[in-house]
Amino acid sequence: MKISIGCDHSALDLKNAIIDYLEKCGHIVYDKGTYTTDSCDYTDYGYMVAKDLKDGVCDRGIVICYTGIGMSIIANKVTGVRCALVGSKDAAVLTREHNDTNCLALSAKYTGIPLAKEIVDIWLNTDFSNNERHLRRINKITKYEEVEKCQK
Repeated sequence: MKISIGCDHSALDLKNAIIDYLEKCGHIVYDKGTYTTDSCDYTDYGYMVAKDLKDGVCDRGIVICYTGIGMSIIANKVTGVRCALVGSKDAAVLTREHNDTNCLALSAKYTGIPLAKEIVDIWLNTDFSNNERHLRRINKITKYEEVEKCQK
C-alpha cells in the first residue's frame, strides 16, 4: 500500500517510528515532513498528505501533531479526504468499518509509539463494511462536498 505521512515538530519521533514500522511491513511511504524539531505549522504538512490522497498519489494518509486535532481539521478541508483522529484500537476498527476513512490522525501527546503502531496496523487492515447505512452516510458526505464546491 502507498501511504503518505506528515507531522509537525512535536510529532517527529512518532512519525519516524511509524515510517520504520510501515516500511518493515512492506508499504511504500511518502514522507512529507517535517524533518526537524524546529517549530513549524502543522497545516502545511497535513495539507500535503491530504493533497496526495486527493490526487491519487497514495492509497492512505497519516497525519500527526501534538493532539492530532489540528491535523484532522486541515486534512478534512481537502475534498475526498475522510480523516479521523484515533486514539484507541476500537476506534481504528470503527472508523474504517463505518466511515471508510482514508486518512488517520494521531496525537503525539496522547498516543505512545506501541499503541500508535497497533492503531496503524488495525486501521490499514480493516475493510469498510459496505453496510447500506454507512454507505448512505458516506455518499451524503460526498454530496455535501460537491454543494460546498458549487457555492464558492
